[in-house]
Amino acid sequence: MFDTLVNNVLRLAETQPDKLAVAFKKEQVTYKELADKVIAVGTNLASLGVHKGDRVLFTALSKPEMVAAYLGIQYCGGIAVFVDKNSTPENALSVYADSEAVLFLTDKPMKEYADKIRLHSLKQLYSSELKTEEFIYAMPQEEDMAELLFTTGTTGKPKGVILTYRSVYHILMNTIEGIGITPEERVLLPLPLNHSFALRVLRATLYQGASVILQNGFAFAKEVENNQTMFNCTAMAAVPASMEILRSQMQEQFIKVLSRFRYIEIGAGSLTIEQRKRLTRQLPSTIIYNTWGSSESGGALFTNVTEIADNPVQIGTIGKPLPQVSIKVLDENGKEIKSDSSHPGRMALKGDMQMAGYWHRDELTRDTLKDGWLLTSDMVYMDDDGYVYMLGRADDIINVGGEKVSPIEVENIAGQYETVKECACIGVDDPEEVLGQVPVLFVAAKDSSFTETGIQTFLAEHMERYKLPRYYFLLQGIPRNRMGKIDRKELRRLWKERGENNLMNPVMQAILTRRSVRKFTQQPIPKEILEMILQAGYYAPTGHNMQTWRFTVLQDQEKIQNLKRIVGAVAKEKKVHFYGFEQPPCLILISNDIRNINGCQDASCAAENIFLAAHSYGLGSVWLNALMTLCEEPPIRALLNSYGIPSNHRVWSMAALGYPAAEGTLLAKKKDVVFYVD
Repeated sequence: MFDTLVNNVLRLAETQPDKLAVAFKKEQVTYKELADKVIAVGTNLASLGVHKGDRVLFTALSKPEMVAAYLGIQYCGGIAVFVDKNSTPENALSVYADSEAVLFLTDKPMKEYADKIRLHSLKQLYSSELKTEEFIYAMPQEEDMAELLFTTGTTGKPKGVILTYRSVYHILMNTIEGIGITPEERVLLPLPLNHSFALRVLRATLYQGASVILQNGFAFAKEVENNQTMFNCTAMAAVPASMEILRSQMQEQFIKVLSRFRYIEIGAGSLTIEQRKRLTRQLPSTIIYNTWGSSESGGALFTNVTEIADNPVQIGTIGKPLPQVSIKVLDENGKEIKSDSSHPGRMALKGDMQMAGYWHRDELTRDTLKDGWLLTSDMVYMDDDGYVYMLGRADDIINVGGEKVSPIEVENIAGQYETVKECACIGVDDPEEVLGQVPVLFVAAKDSSFTETGIQTFLAEHMERYKLPRYYFLLQGIPRNRMGKIDRKELRRLWKERGENNLMNPVMQAILTRRSVRKFTQQPIPKEILEMILQAGYYAPTGHNMQTWRFTVLQDQEKIQNLKRIVGAVAKEKKVHFYGFEQPPCLILISNDIRNINGCQDASCAAENIFLAAHSYGLGSVWLNALMTLCEEPPIRALLNSYGIPSNHRVWSMAALGYPAAEGTLLAKKKDVVFYVD
């Protein structure tokens, strides 16, 4: 059987016209409305001169207009070419030129390239009614090109993957079968829609006549909960890094919210063994799937993690191929081998879902497609039950004195160490020029209790000596690409730039691992530790060394809660944000003389020292600054006077301290804020 997504959407518009097809926030599009939009977009594109086989570029927004444009292009016989919504004008121009597109549908500013690109507003096209007589959809041939998907790899020039209508159909059918998507599903899709994983979920969900709920990324966990509640979502597609973001932001709400999903499919990377154990333990009523796929093949290996979580061996698999997908393992000469953990090889796939080749890359196509098989760069082995196990990409495997080391294996084991939040392993040239290569482990630690000695001891007990990392580097977070995959190219750059310099000094460790904590246990802070933390505060620099600050320490719970109650009430009345805290054993009010023009800066330096010192002693802390605005409100000033804070002092910061009752949230850090002037 062969069908197209466009043809099926037109059919569904007749059989279930009022059912929700696509939603984004308040915009909800039924199957009848989606079909009407697809017809209008396709017809209007044809009137703009788009013919069968023409490439049409469009910005892959996470909105219904993207879905209508994607299907509308294929409705009129065009070939859909996706561009990341965050793509720069230069990158968009490169893809436009490479694909030899005839039109670019976007609303991004492209003025500097207007003479090189034929532009048309995506929003305008989406909102336009039929301008001419309706264009009649014609079913394409199976081998006709349907899509041109440019890979978002971290190395080299992006490759245009050619997907035929046959490829697209079998990719979506594999996803439906591998995951078990039902027509009743409401799938939350917070992933960039130019990526192959998100696309196959979108296609499969719509083909089944289910509903897709679009969301613009995972930056705000609350949006996941809101969408789930609003649309009664039954499923979600995510990447491993996104699950960690949700866990960090939701904290105790994580289990409550995610347990409502019937299933969660995780792709574009493999969950670590620790993540698999934790997720299946925390979400026993939610099926966790982990899928291996690529732009060239779509989803090909599917793992029901929930089923194999208790198997100490199979828990490490990347999945099993579906019956219609063939797998074999090749040696370095391209010969099929009987593989095992000691004899891995390069994975090759075969099936109707595979690409037709790379756009204008004939030599690369010949190297990748051989005798009907799609050769990957992934080093794997298979067990007797047909499960496939990943060691890493061929160029990531580390050659230590002739012994092959899998970076994924090192990461899986190191990730189980109690103070490791996430980690990544790469191979580098042995500085001593003895072993060829040695492993280097980059670590984002959970807290300041992480030590190099501790992880060395742990790893030595769990892996062979030659696999042990030679060097360790502490980072605030592991660099990842937009889909959350480890950016090993960036890690190699960090190694090259930093060489053998050890970054594990206590100051950097405290800075990179500190998180804001708002919930505390009732364990008191020892007096000697509190005195050291306060000393760190008043040892901070001050403008002209004036030291006009004051540190007011509250430890009485009745006084702390009274302050919270009064500040909260005034903040609500004055519409000032006050996020609050939960019963910290200690509250430090940092104030400064209003006559000191550097008072705010001085207090800020002191507060930062206090937070870092507290973290170094295993304490949690959070910066509260509502008093900066509300100091002179009568109820608050009366309270400050009762603490002995001078009337000419403004409280620039409150620091809540205590032993954490919950892990602090790691918020995303902007990395494009540093500029060097030559």
